Amino acid sequence: MAVSEPPAVDAVPPTLSAGRPTISAVLPALNEEANLERTVRALAPTLSGVAADYEILVVDDGSTDRTAEVARRLAREVPSLRLLRHARNRGYGAALRTGFAAAQREWILLLDADGQFLPEELPRLVQAAAGADLVLGYRQSRADPTLRRLFAAVWRLLVRALLGVTVRDTNCGFKLMRTALVQALDLQASGAVISAELVAKARRHGAVMAEVAVTHLPRRWGRQTGGSLRVLLRAYLELARLWWRLRRFPGAG
Repeated sequence: MAVSEPPAVDAVPPTLSAGRPTISAVLPALNEEANLERTVRALAPTLSGVAADYEILVVDDGSTDRTAEVARRLAREVPSLRLLRHARNRGYGAALRTGFAAAQREWILLLDADGQFLPEELPRLVQAAAGADLVLGYRQSRADPTLRRLFAAVWRLLVRALLGVTVRDTNCGFKLMRTALVQALDLQASGAVISAELVAKARRHGAVMAEVAVTHLPRRWGRQTGGSLRVLLRAYLELARLWWRLRRFPGAG
């Protein structure tokens, strides 16, 4: 959907550059030692098939397990992989902002490292990017517990009501975005509201968005943190703060 206000960022053209795109894949990871290797080994050959050049940025957000060790070992086999580390856990949004700021290719691929998405579906996002600035995956069938799906439904209603964001699945961790656009946005969120902030501010920049259905798998290893009461309360508070900032400063972003 094209949005008319305000004008689009000048540095973001409406079509893909000639030939295959170059991609910076940003993988946020918190205690994902059991999932990271499988995700990277599926992603690297997929990137080789669709991208003229690519890099993989693993952002370790203060993990207390062997996530960083796994990433370092993979970097010896996958030369395009770089490890970015937070000394302490700073939140999902902070991890994304670190990865986005470090991206050096034309496009940013956001792919959660937890193994719940299929990197092999990336070509579908790349195809949709021909006429878009942001390609937003949406989970066609969420493989989450009932309570988590309920929280997600409430969150979607709140994001739509407060921010006017009407996409199907704001928080889906599988997105392809123009780097120039993402780096032009003044993203501030440290927690889960980062995705809503990104879409809301991109909308203000006149970004063209496309949505693509993606597969969502059950988490096989590790523990989900997004459904904890502490994380949820922090997300709601962050959402309220974002709504207030955007209302008080309409040109922010």
